[in-house]
Order: sequence, then structure tokens, then C-alpha cells
Amino acid sequence: MSRGLDHIVHAVRDLDAAADLYRRLGFTVGARNRHPWGTHNHLVQFPGFFIEILAVVEPEKLEGEGFSALFGTFNRIFLKRQEGLSFMMLESRDAAADAAEFRAARITASEALHFEREGRRPDGSAVKVGFSLAFARDAGAPQVGFAACQQHYPENFWNPAFQQHANTASGIAGAVLVAENPTDHHIFLSAVTGERELHAGSGAITAPTPRGDIRVMDPAAFRTRFGAAPPDVSAGARLAAMRFAVRDRAALRGALGRGQIEAAEHMGATVVAPEAAMGATLVFEAADAGR
Repeated sequence: MSRGLDHIVHAVRDLDAAADLYRRLGFTVGARNRHPWGTHNHLVQFPGFFIEILAVVEPEKLEGEGFSALFGTFNRIFLKRQEGLSFMMLESRDAAADAAEFRAARITASEALHFEREGRRPDGSAVKVGFSLAFARDAGAPQVGFAACQQHYPENFWNPAFQQHANTASGIAGAVLVAENPTDHHIFLSAVTGERELHAGSGAITAPTPRGDIRVMDPAAFRTRFGAAPPDVSAGARLAAMRFAVRDRAALRGALGRGQIEAAEHMGATVVAPEAAMGATLVFEAADAGR
């Protein structure tokens, strides 16, 4: 069973500044949440997908195994080097089954792990949200975390009011990794997404998924396609970009202008470079653009 994009983690050192950045980008940003292992986050929702803006705020709570090690400590180490996109989460209907698939494919990093936290509705009332995750590992991408994420109380998590954005972004079009040799990641990408038929192009491979496509591009192809500097991949592949579908490009430009966000028009897309977006490349494309 193929797995679409569920959420992507944007790891930052200053969570308040990052939340402000996303508001100035024209996104609706949720309230601050706290994990028991010391990471805090803000979420930006779309139908079926969200961005997790995350910082390690209480490193003294990072201890033990499980989420603390695989997620909290992973992001702490990531942030020692740089800010940017650190984790790709794929949707899961059964995290235990996904962990078994990952184990059979020899990409597993954990059994299915579960946690719950308190969330807040727009009116301030408390609700329970819960997740089970099966972590995976690509040996050629030690600076990228991967997991399949199953939601247990989706009715408490997703909220259409949080999915309306001034920049008219309506959903995730895809995610982009950069690697010296994209074909080295073909087997892993197929196994983690459950997509058997990957598409090969000039300097890239692509896994089409039920929610957004996942591309692995070489640095030259990334620079040509997006007009932005690729990340340093000397230590392995990196998660470099998120691509968003937008309904109204004029409204997008207006939101970016009001937020004083520097952006460039490149090959039919509006691109915010990593220098302006805390290490991430953010790409905005017309909702009806070809993928």
C-alpha cells in the first residue's frame, strides 16, 4: 500500500521567529505544543498534511530511547549543523504493519511507537490527539529522518479553520530531497513510500504518492529547477524543499509582500530561498500546474 505525505518537520533554533516567518509567508499558524521529551512545535495544516515547525526547547528532557532518541535527539543533532527540513513523515493506516514492512525491507529504525498529547480546539477547549510511528532509516541520508505516522484521533486533529491561508496555499504538491546520486536512493524510496514504479528523469527520480510526489534530485538539477542553492550533501542526502499548490498567485504575492518576504519567480513558480526561510526552500506553484 502506497503512503502519501503526512507531515514534514522544519527544525529551527528560534521557534517564535519561525512561527512569525510562517505567518509572514501567509500561513495560518497553530498554537505552541509541547512534547514530553523537550521539543516544542507549531503546526501549519492543510487537508491531510501539515508542516511541523519544531525546536528543541528543553534539551534536559532528552533521555532514554524511543521518541526521545529517534525524534528529539535526532533533531538536536541536526540543529547543531543547520536549520532546515529534518524529517519526512508518511501517512500510515497501521503503524505496526508498516514497521513490519520496513523490517522486511531492511530499512527499519524502530517498532511502532505510540504517544498522546493534549491539543486545543479554536475555542480553547482541550482534546486528545494520538499518534503511532514506525521509523525508517536510509543509510545514505543520515541527516534525514523518515517515519510512517498513524493518527488515532483524526477528528480531534484536523480542523478546516486552520487550513485557510492568506497566501491561498491549498495543499502539498511534493517534497524534494537532494543527493549526489539520486539512483542510490531508489530502493529505499520505493520501500518507504510503498510505490513500486518510480519515474526517472534527468538528474532525478520521483515517487508519485497519493498525497504529493517525492523527488530525489542531484544538486545541479535542483538549482536548475528551483533557482535556489542546494544544501550541502557531502555527508549524505538532505531534505531540501517543500512544494505547495496555491489557488491565487496574485494573492500569494500580496501576502509575501505584506510579510516582507523576499521571493523569486522561477520556471512558473514562486520560490523562497533557504536564506530567507531558515534553511528550507519553499516553492509555490499554481494548483492546476502539471506535476
